[in-house]
Amino acid sequence: MHWLYLALAVVFEITFALCANASEGFTRLWYSVLTLVVGAAATFSLSLALITLDVGVGYAIWTGLGSVGVVLLGTMLFKERLDWRKVLGIAVVVIGVVGLQLSGS
Repeated sequence: MHWLYLALAVVFEITFALCANASEGFTRLWYSVLTLVVGAAATFSLSLALITLDVGVGYAIWTGLGSVGVVLLGTMLFKERLDWRKVLGIAVVVIGVVGLQLSGS
């Protein structure tokens, strides 16, 4: 069940970052409210996952996969550039996440 909570936390984290961007510095009310609500949901879901997972492993996976998701969705939704350095960074993060999962925690 902890992996489900962590997956939810990652989805909420990605949504949080996209809403924070759309809030334009908290000048757009509904995106600002959504940013706060989704950020709280991400933190709550992560806390449930960390009941079972080691904090270092859970937090690293949460932030790593959240970052990858934001970069990929940023390229699709906001027309941000995806160059070879970003792709290399994503690959390193994914390899790190797989390594953490294989660590047995």
